[in-house]
Amino acid sequence: MPSFLFLFHFFKMSSLLQAYPKGFQVTSLTPLQPNFLHIFKIQPRAPRTPSYYKPPSLFMSFPTSSNHKQPKMENPIWQNPHFFPLLLTCTFFLFPLQPSLSAGLQDDYIRQPPRKVVVAPHLRSKSDPQQVHASLAGKEYMRISWVTDEKDVASKVEYGKVSGKYEAMAVGNHTSYHYFFYSSGKIHHVKIGPLEPATTYYYRCGGHGPEFSFKTPPQTFPIEFVVVGDLGQTEWTASTLSHVDSKDYDVFLLPGDLSYADTQQPLWDSFGRLVEPYASRRPWMVTEGNHEIETFPIIYPHGFKAYNARWLMPYQESGSTSNLYYSFDVAGSHIIMLGSYTDFDEDSVQYKWLESDLRKVDRKKTPWVIVLLHAPWYNTNLAHKGEGESMRKAMEDLLYRARVDVVFAGHVHAYERFTRIYNNKADPCGPVYITIGDGGNREGLALMFENPTPEVSVYREPSFGHGRLRVVDESRAHWSWHRNNDSDSFVADEVWLQSLTTTKSCWHNTANTDGSKSKVNKDEL
Repeated sequence: MPSFLFLFHFFKMSSLLQAYPKGFQVTSLTPLQPNFLHIFKIQPRAPRTPSYYKPPSLFMSFPTSSNHKQPKMENPIWQNPHFFPLLLTCTFFLFPLQPSLSAGLQDDYIRQPPRKVVVAPHLRSKSDPQQVHASLAGKEYMRISWVTDEKDVASKVEYGKVSGKYEAMAVGNHTSYHYFFYSSGKIHHVKIGPLEPATTYYYRCGGHGPEFSFKTPPQTFPIEFVVVGDLGQTEWTASTLSHVDSKDYDVFLLPGDLSYADTQQPLWDSFGRLVEPYASRRPWMVTEGNHEIETFPIIYPHGFKAYNARWLMPYQESGSTSNLYYSFDVAGSHIIMLGSYTDFDEDSVQYKWLESDLRKVDRKKTPWVIVLLHAPWYNTNLAHKGEGESMRKAMEDLLYRARVDVVFAGHVHAYERFTRIYNNKADPCGPVYITIGDGGNREGLALMFENPTPEVSVYREPSFGHGRLRVVDESRAHWSWHRNNDSDSFVADEVWLQSLTTTKSCWHNTANTDGSKSKVNKDEL
């Protein structure tokens, strides 16, 4: 019986076997380890039926002949109905396509070896909720999202202020999706409320299963945000989440690159189970990164199929037409989540939405304006150099005129904090730019930075970690970056920030976009 040798990634071979579990016998010629390439021998399984029955064959085979006559060939391989799906699968898994903002850039920088991928198993029944996470969904409302294997489970959430006593119930909707040979479970989204601020609620999904709880954010200052980019699902991820959980916070902000599934859909399920203990207790607000794209020519040209189905954000509540960009208000802060991987030029829908959204901001009600996106506009690391430049040129003026306070980005697997910048120069009326793509991704760290250090770059370090932004009041906020150590987190960088609403000279001429600077006290950040 003929056999064929292939070089496959462990998880990609697993997906192939899910597609054809009975048709082929696969033998690994190298020891199996997650996140490694292996050599596999693939051959059709021997039939379990009696010898007189000849099952259909995918490959050409030659029946035995006692008289040594010229063997008669069966139908060619390409006439078998399973051939082209298998060929497409092999091509797809061997050569995945991942578009980027700037074509032609190469990741030739040196990365520190990452830790192992953590695959969270499914230990509940098919009808029980899994991958539960909460998100903000407009003033006084939260959205609860979860997945069930069982399709008959109702999309409803019972909730109340006392454990086991549910005084209210809300009904939502559900969705599912297919990606090649993968079919998702039933994905539920239920919006609950109105809810009281700074209050713990207990809830149950689908009418049965375990009880969960979350705490709503406060109505006024102070409020604390945790910011983590490029999270992934490795041992570093688990370490980061453990450090985050060691101290209370109100809202989790993630500027792209969540699961690192990269078309391997079971890893979306694993990621949801890994973060559930944290994401079910505090609202997680996310935007997309390049690892969420998952396009495939002709078949899936638009991308974000899994991301949009699983991580529904309040885009409709903020007047956006796309789940890839939106905004929300929480405790005196206006948070804007932008999409680095959808159109952003001046004629785009996103640009017009951002312009309108910034125009509606009332700095008396929300004195802090914070923006998150994936590909950084300012970056002195050699990794992904210049990939955010076209978006910066298109949108930076909007953020500058609106006097945005802070811009967080991911993508580069390191930490870097800049001073206030506009148009590549230090400007006390521009935002503070912070890159925090160091949550724990499987690709490792980006170790190489420009030398000498540009004056606008205040602190930079290629280590895993997370950040905390504690907004104390309408004028002051404390930013700290916590480096991951094995046993605890270490505050390696911190700074007090001053809201631009308190810097009166920055508001003399907010229409200025020629790069000239307003006269302000440069000691203010």
